[in-house]
Amino acid sequence: MLRFDLHARQGQQRITLEPAALIVAGWTGRDEAALRHHIEELAAIGVPRPSSVPVFYRNSILNLTQAPVVEVLGPDTSGEVEPVIVAVEDQLCLTVGSDHTDRKAETQGIALSKQLCAKQLGHDLWALDDVVDHWDQLKLRSFVTIDGKRLAYQDGTLSGMRPPADLIARYGSALAPNTVMYCGTLAAIGGIRPATRFEMELEDPVLGRTLKHAYDINVLPVIT
Repeated sequence: MLRFDLHARQGQQRITLEPAALIVAGWTGRDEAALRHHIEELAAIGVPRPSSVPVFYRNSILNLTQAPVVEVLGPDTSGEVEPVIVAVEDQLCLTVGSDHTDRKAETQGIALSKQLCAKQLGHDLWALDDVVDHWDQLKLRSFVTIDGKRLAYQDGTLSGMRPPADLIARYGSALAPNTVMYCGTLAAIGGIRPATRFEMELEDPVLGRTLKHAYDINVLPVIT
């Protein structure tokens, strides 16, 4: 069960959601130059280029978590901040999440790598209708802790990503109730790399508010 606080123009509401489907959308950029940059960024670490753009990966709903710690197998994983659409009954909502991914497994298959790691979600929701008219102005950021230092890791606006209506239409249909869709990410500043802590935020400069979430990464040993 996922628990959220929905912050809408009409007030705040506590939401409990039992997810029915998890979709991770990839290669969602509408800026072709930025999209090519991210494709080449992953190709540099051996990740095959996508079969289609965008592409939609199905993941187990058991991967969804709001826990303060993610446990991963081995040192080759990393987070990536994303806007996340949550279908609450007949209403689409927005939160912030991290598509934490096993980068070593990603060189063998992207679908596999995404299934191997928990997918983090924030605790707060916005009504999508409240922000869709200024979607391009929303600011997405992440920070990582590496060797004890907090570093800026991703930073940009959503103007580089396909808007929700376009992305959902390309998926093929309206999102069914209790569906969670991760909507894509930004290139990493300085390249993709592991960290011990991942912080993320989605800022709405028009309405003056920010969604925030963070988690620590606990690396489990690989035993042969």
